[in-house]
Amino acid sequence: MTETRDYESKTVDLWASGTEELPFDPTDEGRQEIGPYDTPERLREQFGRVIADDYMYEEEGLDDDRMLLNMGPQHPSTHGVLRLQVELEGEVIRRTRPIIGYLHTGMEKTAETLTFMQGPTNVTRMDYLAPLHNELAFSMAVEKLLEIEVPPRAQAIRMLMTELNRISSHLVALATNGMDIGSLSMMLYGFREREMILAFFEKTTGLRMNHNYIRPGGVSVDLPPGWRQDVLEIIDTIPERIQAYHDLLTDNPIWLQRTKGVGIITAEECRAYGVTGPTLRAAGVPWDLRKTMPYLGYEEYEFEVPVGENGDVFDRYIIRMREIEESCKIVRQVVDRMPKGNYRVDDRKITPPPRARIDESMEALIHHFKLFTEGFKVPAGETYVAIESPRGELGCYLVSNGESKPWRMHWRGPSFYNIQGLPIMMADSLVADTVASIASIDPVMGDVDR
Repeated sequence: MTETRDYESKTVDLWASGTEELPFDPTDEGRQEIGPYDTPERLREQFGRVIADDYMYEEEGLDDDRMLLNMGPQHPSTHGVLRLQVELEGEVIRRTRPIIGYLHTGMEKTAETLTFMQGPTNVTRMDYLAPLHNELAFSMAVEKLLEIEVPPRAQAIRMLMTELNRISSHLVALATNGMDIGSLSMMLYGFREREMILAFFEKTTGLRMNHNYIRPGGVSVDLPPGWRQDVLEIIDTIPERIQAYHDLLTDNPIWLQRTKGVGIITAEECRAYGVTGPTLRAAGVPWDLRKTMPYLGYEEYEFEVPVGENGDVFDRYIIRMREIEESCKIVRQVVDRMPKGNYRVDDRKITPPPRARIDESMEALIHHFKLFTEGFKVPAGETYVAIESPRGELGCYLVSNGESKPWRMHWRGPSFYNIQGLPIMMADSLVADTVASIASIDPVMGDVDR
């Protein structure tokens, strides 16, 4: 039997580049224009003039004096896959257009094909410098839909691991920020200290990154023998090394010249563009979800929220230095208060049986097999859970239709919103300050292109 198709009844409209003028803004990969069809209001946004001017503006130059330059996506100082189109007038940046999408992995859509049990191993790869925060936000969202409370020991372990992860992430930020501005020593020192934390993570979870450790209902395994001594060694060593960072950079005249008054973004501008985390706090806003919307019992721990004054590259650097010290204080309190008990909920519908029971009981083996192949069902509903990641507010919006897999998942990645502030920071600044501004917001492109 031959299938007949009516091709003539279908009309396909094609457009060849350059054949006609479009009323919309095309996104051709090689296009060397920045918004020729943008509205005047949109142009003002791109020029960084919507809220407050950070620099004194001169009269507009002629179009012939402007040059369009592509920076990235292969540029190492744009963190691999961020592309910037900058409009230069001499060495002064007049407009900046961040272009993303070069690392798109479809993780949010992939989540619809994975069970809630498998979910953490997917989300942990988004912000790969803070994988435990991704796992925490996802697990808390699932637990909110399940209406379960994890045991106190599991809460404390989660806090311990995520605060250590915050320290390791900030160390990478300081290391790469230093290298981008020319301080190779800071790069070496930052990764040297981070190695201590990654070694502890590997001892605890079996992996240095992308752990799949924090799961709905608690954590996958308890802390290893000798964990207390390992953690105390970390938090005793790092504050001493932080002082060495200050000696190296904080009063260094070259560092001050490259960071002071560079990449300024005001508190009002941060609020308008959804910028959070150290970038917002450097602008003087004491907004930290661990204080303003506590989770994991943070309200029972003593720590400060460092804030800056000028919202420049230097303030963002200092904020991360001080946050490392505050995280060390939190970790020390967790070590002193670590409760006894179970590290995950005692609910057979959610929690796999102990490994030893699998060899002793056929029912336990069947239970284990069904949980890891079919997963557990989550009541229908939707929820949003936000936590404070090293880059700002990390939120997980989760929708369940009553099955064992999410119906929809969407994330509020802080790096996505922080990058929106780049045109504001870079407006009418020198092209030499571009890399310093990018590094100071510490973007992770896996957190942007989901």
